Amino acid sequence: MADNSQKMSYHAGEAKGQAQEKASGMMDKANNAAQSTKETMQDVGENVQAKAQGAADAVKNATGMNK
Repeated sequence: MADNSQKMSYHAGEAKGQAQEKASGMMDKANNAAQSTKETMQDVGENVQAKAQGAADAVKNATGMNK
């Protein structure tokens, strides 16, 4: 039968493993959020760029600079 110090050591090891697993899960969530944000910002940048190009073309057409 294990004595108290062995039981405490076992439980401490269990707690450490659980904490490491939880930290790993939190890091995965943070990485996923960062990747999602990056993709969203890329989409926003592309959208803004397309609108700016459309506005520039509209000005060129309106002023006759496109001919």
